[in-house]
Amino acid sequence: MGYNIAIDGPAGAGKSTIAKQVAHKKGYIYVDTGAMYRGLAVYLLKNHILPEDTEGIIRACQDADVSIGYENGVQQVYLNGENITGRLREEAVGDMASKSSPIPEVREKLLMLQRTLAKEKDVVMDGRDIGTNILPDADVKVYLTASVETRAKRRYDELKAKGAACDIKQIAGDIKERDHRDMTRETAPLRQAEDAVLIDSSDMTIEEVTDAILKLCNS
Repeated sequence: MGYNIAIDGPAGAGKSTIAKQVAHKKGYIYVDTGAMYRGLAVYLLKNHILPEDTEGIIRACQDADVSIGYENGVQQVYLNGENITGRLREEAVGDMASKSSPIPEVREKLLMLQRTLAKEKDVVMDGRDIGTNILPDADVKVYLTASVETRAKRRYDELKAKGAACDIKQIAGDIKERDHRDMTRETAPLRQAEDAVLIDSSDMTIEEVTDAILKLCNS
């Protein structure tokens, strides 16, 4: 039986960065569930399926195989055997993932793989509903958040570093809209599990957040 660490939280809270650090420190497998949903979103966009086309999304799920692998110790996401890791951070992909992920058939498509991996291996998994839905019996649960202003600034700096044109006010507005959508969706909404430890990273360094989570682990 694997030792499971579940990290939930809103977009831009630093979940992926922290989860990777914790997994590295513990020698566990990092499972980026958001990347898996984004992988499926790439497939939907490739096939010109609109976010509003629920039936089309459900049909497409049957033909999309999203898997995770590692190359030189770095996580890679594959869509029907093709490495699509480089597309996962595109804004359109993130938006499609957020709009398609509440569909029950989409979640069921990826749920079994995630739970099987967690049962067999020591894992750190991050997402929106890990501790509340996917791994309700996780050994450690964390709800990682940060202010909208902090998250918008992080995303702005990330995009500027890549040379992309962006507006911090628009980014903040998009984050607020995504927060509302994730928290009010009917299926597995974003919320803090009752037994999760709340960590606000607004004024914390990556190292401080990582250490705080490591102190919660018993193995």
